Amino acid sequence: GKEGELKPPIAVGLLLPCKWRGEEFHDAEILDARMIPGTTRWEYYAHYVMFNRRLDEWVSNLDYFKLDEARKPDPKRKSEDKKADRKKKKKVAKAGNNAEEEAKKHDEKEAHDLVTRIKNVQTLVFGSWKIESWYYSPFPQEFLGYSTLFVCEFCLAFHRSAPGLARHAARCTLRHPPGREIYRKDAISCFEIDGEHAKTYCQNLCYIAKLYLDHKTLYYDVDPFLFYIMCEVDARGCHLVGYFSKEKKSEEDFNVACILTLPPYQKKGYGKFLIALSYELSKIEGKVGSPEKPLSDLGLLGYRSYWSQVLVDLLKDMDGPVSISRLSEITMMKTEDVVSTLQVLGLVQYYEGQHIIDLRRVMNMKMGSRGFPFDPACVKWTPQHHV
Repeated sequence: GKEGELKPPIAVGLLLPCKWRGEEFHDAEILDARMIPGTTRWEYYAHYVMFNRRLDEWVSNLDYFKLDEARKPDPKRKSEDKKADRKKKKKVAKAGNNAEEEAKKHDEKEAHDLVTRIKNVQTLVFGSWKIESWYYSPFPQEFLGYSTLFVCEFCLAFHRSAPGLARHAARCTLRHPPGREIYRKDAISCFEIDGEHAKTYCQNLCYIAKLYLDHKTLYYDVDPFLFYIMCEVDARGCHLVGYFSKEKKSEEDFNVACILTLPPYQKKGYGKFLIALSYELSKIEGKVGSPEKPLSDLGLLGYRSYWSQVLVDLLKDMDGPVSISRLSEITMMKTEDVVSTLQVLGLVQYYEGQHIIDLRRVMNMKMGSRGFPFDPACVKWTPQHHV
């Protein structure tokens, strides 16, 4: 077909070499095709077969494809996938009483995976950054089909074009997140925002976060949550670098629901700073806390590293008898997080119904990066009582 006809020049489902990030060729499966809004040109959603799907991308330049090498995917591979799937379902069916429920969950997950497999937004223009997205996010209908979104870095309003964002920026008066400042030291500030009082800001933050978190359901209802925003501050204002959200009333003692450092600010130790802030708030509340599961792969690494650091530091300095419950009291970590961390570090044995901590090994342990320094003395916060 010609460009402009309703049939895309490359059929969905084909496998062909595609230039990854405009550099080397890798085999890609075409999962979707769409017309670029306001043009007669097509773009194609390429999944690079050998890579994690966060590297999938929309490609509009036909020169990036080796069209003469296009082929249908190996049916043998597809049937092997189906076989594995049937085995999974059989396994689920054998699992006993909850078999039907499990099978239903499995089918729901498959349907969800199918819808969310394709990134709808490829690039986020945010402040001075162009950030590639990793996953699908259910943006509002009016942004459908736009692979680049332009975001106001202060109020988080979305725009479909650079001129649209520039017009908005000329009018936007916000220079910091719409909440109360609860931490300030040097060029770092943190703000607490009530989802009920700044709905649009918090919903937009969730849409953005979903581009970088694969496993979380998106909460359209932001009312029951508080959001803690970390910013780098300069003469122009407070620039969002990361955040965590937290239920106002958690039945299960979760002190974090979602946690994310935006990609341009990763590898600076900000994740550990946010985790430290979440536990400091738990200490002020006098409540033991734990992050909501499941954690993302990066989230789990951050927590495991933070927990290890805190516990090893504490054990090196502790006088007198040491117990799991004592460690939990001092750190506000849940006892199961204390135990699992000590187990990973090889510092705990289970003996005659008791956990025995091996303090000799602790003295020689060296931990990695401590993250960006968090100073509890700079927190100015009192818990609000939510009815």
